[in-house]
Amino acid sequence: MNRLARRLMAISVAFMTGCTPVPQSAPPARALGMADTLPPMRTFAAQRSARPTRPNAEIAQDFLDLSFRMESGRPIARMTRFEGPISVRVTGAVPASMVPDLRNLLGRFRSEAGIDIFMTGAPTASITIEAVPRAELQRAVPRAACFVVPRISSWEEFKQVRRTPQVDWTTLQRRDRAVVFVPADVAPQEIRDCLHEEIAQALGPLNDLYRLPDSVFNDDNIHAVLTGFDMLILRAYYAEELRNGMSRGEVATRLPAILARLNPGGQSGPAAPRNDTTRNWIVAMETALSSGATPNRRREAAREAITLAQTFRWDGTRDGFAHYAYGRLQVGYNPDLALASFQAAQNAYGRSPLTQIHSAHVAVQIAAFALAAGDADSVLSIVDRAIPVAAAHQNAALLATLMMFRAEALEMTGRYSEAEAVRLDSLAWARYGFGSERNVRARQREIAGLNPTK
Repeated sequence: MNRLARRLMAISVAFMTGCTPVPQSAPPARALGMADTLPPMRTFAAQRSARPTRPNAEIAQDFLDLSFRMESGRPIARMTRFEGPISVRVTGAVPASMVPDLRNLLGRFRSEAGIDIFMTGAPTASITIEAVPRAELQRAVPRAACFVVPRISSWEEFKQVRRTPQVDWTTLQRRDRAVVFVPADVAPQEIRDCLHEEIAQALGPLNDLYRLPDSVFNDDNIHAVLTGFDMLILRAYYAEELRNGMSRGEVATRLPAILARLNPGGQSGPAAPRNDTTRNWIVAMETALSSGATPNRRREAAREAITLAQTFRWDGTRDGFAHYAYGRLQVGYNPDLALASFQAAQNAYGRSPLTQIHSAHVAVQIAAFALAAGDADSVLSIVDRAIPVAAAHQNAALLATLMMFRAEALEMTGRYSEAEAVRLDSLAWARYGFGSERNVRARQREIAGLNPTK
């Protein structure tokens, strides 16, 4: 592997695994232009999301597929939800950032989804959120960063009943109790993202759909926080016209009128025809993204996903994500093919305004190639388009990474004071996005290490 491939592989692997430890042989921080101390952490203020722009006829199909199937493909026979006010409590090793983020989220549920939900200090609640050390979580459920379970309220209960029908969502008649398990010792953003997705599933739909461009209910994990589409789905889920025990058909007959009332702007325009995602495509993507298969098998699986997406003429999220995964897996093996794959992903995502945040993720990889090639102007052009998108979608890890690229490019062009200001701002966001100083420094070193002048 040549030197360029090694340097590029660092940033690609970092984005696939989260954060990597600082290598023992890393140069001192000052040699890479790093500040001696980190600035205070920056966080996002609560903000109302934009309304979805897709037609209601399309959203109705998404609602049904989200609500009446599990992620495994198992059907759900009846609709279930909480009745009456919903209380939420926190327990376990609760990190400092969790409660403010939770309060912001509950406020959004009330204002955007119309759900009567509140925090409580009582010893029991409708939804319990328990913070558990990540290592303990992953010993129990190795592939899950966080998850939600029905009918119980604690980690101790879960360990006793985890393999019993008691925690089978498909057997519910209604929802009375659920517990969300989040890692206690990871970056604030990762905890916040878990709160958004898992509490939304505790309240409503249990499925994820790879075809969705505008939702956290998608296993590509591109969206960090609940979107306007997600809030509309939850508002419809708790509409007065629906009730516990309804079948898919019963809900389907009421849904058009519900969506017309809740989202009148979605009444115009026909639904775009979309094939459902096939199981073999999902398996191929799971193999490509897993750590259990060999590198060659993972590349083959990503290639299979690209071929399937093209065969079924899936544009947008599925085609783009398959190319994105293939590119990341090729970085240390065939950098030219990796860059071509990232550009193909960018083309797929660039066809719709709904996939701007997807494009911003790909921008990191393309910027890495440009920085490693010493092309500062291209780096600035790439990241200057992506930075506002990352900020608007409240992704601090992505925002900080893009700003770190911008700082390196500014430094390469001799704009040293501007570079230092951007770098300090990136570190403030990185503290929220990556957590510990060790993780922040690791990301900073990876990007600085791509700069050929250092």
